[in-house]
Amino acid sequence: MCGIVGFTNHVQNAEEIINKMMDRIVHRGPDSKGCFVNDKIAMGFRRLSIIDLSDKGSQPIFNEDRTVAITFNGEIYNYQELKAELIKAGHSFATETDTEVLVHGWEQWGRDMLTKLRGMFGFVIYDMRDGTVFGARDFFGIKPLYYARMGETLMWGSEIKSFLEHPHFKRELNTDALESYLSFQYSVTDETFFKNVYKLPAAHCFTYKNGRLTVERYWEIKFTPDDKPDLEQWVNRITDTFRNSVEAHKIADVEVGSFLSSGVDSSYVAAVANVDKTFTVGFGEDEKYNEIGYAKDFSKYIGKENFSHVISPEEYWGSFAKIQYHMDEPLADPAAAALFFVCRLASEKVKVVLSGEGADEIFGGYNIYHNPADMAKYNRIPRPIRRGIGAIAQHLPKKHGVNFLIRGSQSLQERFIGNAYIFTEKERKKLLKIRTGAPAPEAVTKPFYDKCRQNDEVTQMQYLDLHLWMTGDILLKADKMSMAHSLELRVPFLDRKVMELAEQIPTKHRVTKDETKYAMRIAALAACPPRTAKKDKLGFPVPIRVWLKEDKYYELVKGYFTSPDAEKFFNTSELVKLLDVHRSGKYDYSRKIWTVFTFLVWYRIYFAEKVQMY
Repeated sequence: MCGIVGFTNHVQNAEEIINKMMDRIVHRGPDSKGCFVNDKIAMGFRRLSIIDLSDKGSQPIFNEDRTVAITFNGEIYNYQELKAELIKAGHSFATETDTEVLVHGWEQWGRDMLTKLRGMFGFVIYDMRDGTVFGARDFFGIKPLYYARMGETLMWGSEIKSFLEHPHFKRELNTDALESYLSFQYSVTDETFFKNVYKLPAAHCFTYKNGRLTVERYWEIKFTPDDKPDLEQWVNRITDTFRNSVEAHKIADVEVGSFLSSGVDSSYVAAVANVDKTFTVGFGEDEKYNEIGYAKDFSKYIGKENFSHVISPEEYWGSFAKIQYHMDEPLADPAAAALFFVCRLASEKVKVVLSGEGADEIFGGYNIYHNPADMAKYNRIPRPIRRGIGAIAQHLPKKHGVNFLIRGSQSLQERFIGNAYIFTEKERKKLLKIRTGAPAPEAVTKPFYDKCRQNDEVTQMQYLDLHLWMTGDILLKADKMSMAHSLELRVPFLDRKVMELAEQIPTKHRVTKDETKYAMRIAALAACPPRTAKKDKLGFPVPIRVWLKEDKYYELVKGYFTSPDAEKFFNTSELVKLLDVHRSGKYDYSRKIWTVFTFLVWYRIYFAEKVQMY
């Protein structure tokens, strides 16, 4: 696991600049650094040594005649098979790294190399033979890759913050991203919060040649359910495929540990992986916010050592600015901070951890996936009538039954934009003082719904979450929080072979009337006790709704809500109203408050006169 930076060279002091860019992301690779600079390009690399710990593993890495160079962030789990194939084709290897497989793979197969890979990656190749710069991001978006065009300069990197050191970089806020963020709680489009800075989407690659940049998709998720196998056969397939993936994800020349909560995903990973150490964090003593007791019991069950840490409110709030610095863009998922602390805990003992991200999206694990079945009877009422009822319900006090009537009047595309829906379009426009060109939430999600309209509603929800929520929230925080502590995080559920299997599992074996991840939970019973395999999803619960009612944190947030920064963008009286209503207990506005507060904390960091390093 590493960090990469680079730019096409149109500056005099390129080596000095590339080194400053590398220093910005030293946390991604504290073990060593390397760079390649000529009059056309500068490529930089920070290394976290995982495979081939010798100096030969340092990057950039070249082909035999040094006409192709690469900087690479990630792991290729099938590199040994690919290496054997490339040696047979006549290529010579100078290292034992998976990185060198990509260099020779590019020579042998070009862009088609991508469909042969199994792993997580963000890399950039420079082919000096024709001046091509080629970059790619893995199938699910596990590893990040950003790029920016500033005048004649193309720059790229694992983290946006590295761009701050380039003299051509213009630091300007993208207000379109802000408005969309208020609905989704994360940066949802390919644009970022910085103007002219883009995320390379998951399963995409770019080619830059003769000043022209093209971006293409190279792989698609396609749900094609197969009703022929029975449930037992699917369970057996899940068992075999997942075990194979876990073994592949354990390849390392350093010790591997595992995160562990009370849920089935991380428990299944830890049990199958058979690692020696597990890591857990929680808040206080209330089981509603603390999974440490569950995790310790499960670790004892599988005969492994558990390390845990109780996060105090002072720690959480005191680290929040640092967390948003590492995130690059504001992310209002309160669990990001919990992940920060469990990564810090694990980094004291190991260099690599396994985690359970992706299981919910792939196998159908979110409780909201019950929604289509819950709405089925109500949806028998003619839609015009439901529309009328919903219109009336919009004006009633917000309660559970009222919300049901509102949702029942809407199509799936109108009511489901993903696992978080913080501010509606109407609410965010009322809140914002500025006007932007941000698309409506439904316009953001429409291209994804259009691609899977032939599937049932549960599958459509999964498809949307796989492309937006998982990449923009779940995997973003997994990468940034682990890398903040120089820790490599691997996700064995997010494996091409696991996905190819999951695409075929019928919805009835994914989400039933009473259970989510149905077939996967049965598979997990072979490794986990029923209490764990059947446990409802809890996630990383954080007591922000409680803290925001306390004087100390109420006043802290109010200070941000009435600040000059807030005045630039928001109707601050509306912000304070949200805070006061929440404090009174009349309504839980904690998620709305947290979304705005997170942006303001991030903005203060990245739009200060000088952005400090944390």
